[in-house]
Amino acid sequence: MMKRCAVLLSMTIGLSAHACFAADLFALGRDTGDLSSNEISGGEIRGRVSVVDGGALWFPQYAVAVRLAGVDACALPQWAFEPDGAPASVSSPPVPCGPLAKAWLKRIVGNAAVTCRLTLDTSGNRKTARCAARGHDLGLEMLRVGWARTTAAGRGDLQYSAAERYARSARYGFWGTYVLDMDEWQQRAVDRTVSRGPAADRNLLASLQAEITPPFADWRRRALRTDR
Repeated sequence: MMKRCAVLLSMTIGLSAHACFAADLFALGRDTGDLSSNEISGGEIRGRVSVVDGGALWFPQYAVAVRLAGVDACALPQWAFEPDGAPASVSSPPVPCGPLAKAWLKRIVGNAAVTCRLTLDTSGNRKTARCAARGHDLGLEMLRVGWARTTAAGRGDLQYSAAERYARSARYGFWGTYVLDMDEWQQRAVDRTVSRGPAADRNLLASLQAEITPPFADWRRRALRTDR
């Protein structure tokens, strides 16, 4: 897994300076109202994108950032851990789930143009969208590889729910790690800079409030899979 992680991380290099700036604003939870003030005709936007993180895209030609509707992924500075010991053990190898989620979304998008149908999320201040590239729903593809989970808005979608269930049972992506729930991470994480180290997430996991990935005991009893 770690070899595959290294390959995917190498794919994240190469964003232009202005795209990186927008990515930092969006990924770290800052106000993007000024970035998304342009009107988009018919509620649809199409063009080339830069991937902000595992759940967000930046359209530089419109100066618009959108988040994939119905799914959530690790924040860019967030860490998960291999299930090799106790949840908060220093012996558990860290997994950069935020950068890996971003790398997978970049891989799915490739060089294709992306079409997004915009909606307004429940917070009322960020654009969310169902987005597709080459006819593939980006949120659905992220669920299939296990680097995103459904949100409350996405659980009513039968395809989304089925993809998440399969990825979870197969331990794909972050389902094969010990990771803090994304909502809880957003509520509790203090250091949200890209220099955040694994120790910060070990500390959060030591007092987690909700668990989304299987306990280590369950992991150790898992059947050996050869289809990954």
